[in-house]
Amino acid sequence: MTERDLRAACAPTTASIRDALEVVDRSATAVCLLVDDAGHLAGLLTDGDLRRAFLKGSSLDDAAIDHATRSPHFVAAGSPRALVLDLMQALRISVVPELDDDRTLVGLHTLSDVVGSAPLPNIAVIMAGGRGTRLGELTKHTPKPLMTVAGRSIIEWIVLGLVGDGVREIWVSVNYLADQIEEHLGDGSRLGCTVRYLREDPDVPLGTAGSLTLLRAERPDLEHPVLVMNGDLMVEFDANDLLDAHRRTRATVTMATRTYQHEVPFGVVEITGGRVTDVSEKPTLSFDINAAVYAVEPRALAWLPAGRASTMPELVETCLERDEVVTAWPITAEWIDVGTPIDLARAKGHA
Repeated sequence: MTERDLRAACAPTTASIRDALEVVDRSATAVCLLVDDAGHLAGLLTDGDLRRAFLKGSSLDDAAIDHATRSPHFVAAGSPRALVLDLMQALRISVVPELDDDRTLVGLHTLSDVVGSAPLPNIAVIMAGGRGTRLGELTKHTPKPLMTVAGRSIIEWIVLGLVGDGVREIWVSVNYLADQIEEHLGDGSRLGCTVRYLREDPDVPLGTAGSLTLLRAERPDLEHPVLVMNGDLMVEFDANDLLDAHRRTRATVTMATRTYQHEVPFGVVEITGGRVTDVSEKPTLSFDINAAVYAVEPRALAWLPAGRASTMPELVETCLERDEVVTAWPITAEWIDVGTPIDLARAKGHA
């Protein structure tokens, strides 16, 4: 929802029922948000609340706040789309305010915004075939994409994020404990999309890019860029923004990147010809790292070797060797690669 749309859904705490009705009529959200002078949410009125007010004999000039829900359900600022959808489904509501730490209104989620994005012609591929060995005993009987964060599997968070951006066809590359992933996601209908599977030979793991050769065989008719991402990521990103950047730069591959900083725990000494020229006490080094989210032109799939493992960085290297355009697309939102028990604990804390 735009800032202008949010303002249109708001009225002051002094608003009358007549004022609230006008807000409901013009905002097209079927709610009126009552906000005080400091921007704090003081109450929420639905069209149902207004009808009930009239049935009780209230007049148009009565105070709207007397009929509002003073403590409506809300989500914290920056909450992922899947969490908003979970709340809506659990409570059977279609609008959820977004508040910051002091209850200042910063947004309003509607069901149509969360799941009603215009369908994209692009498909997505989620790489979910790895063994997740760094998680030790946690993945001995459960594949890593099915690790639970905030009551939902990692791969479900990924699927719901893609669906919310308009992706309706998702392919999942499976290998290790593939039957569990297929049983968990099914055909995707309960998540608002179609899910299909790229099944690797258990004896021949294909790596993070090799299974795209299976996609090449399944969908030789692809015309639009393919979204590719790892199945163990907790990240909120806008697929439309990524695809827009990909088109704008005319790239063959667009790679999402993330800034990674590391503080050296010692003083770093620069030496030239045996003489100390500089000393930096515990400097912080900054790098751009691969965030494991990509947009890939279909023609690039033909450059992947068939029948053996390959990786997405190797595909990027192939593109560079062919003098193809590869661009970076920075992700600034929270990003967690769930590779170790510590990473999983951090993901659970940030969900």
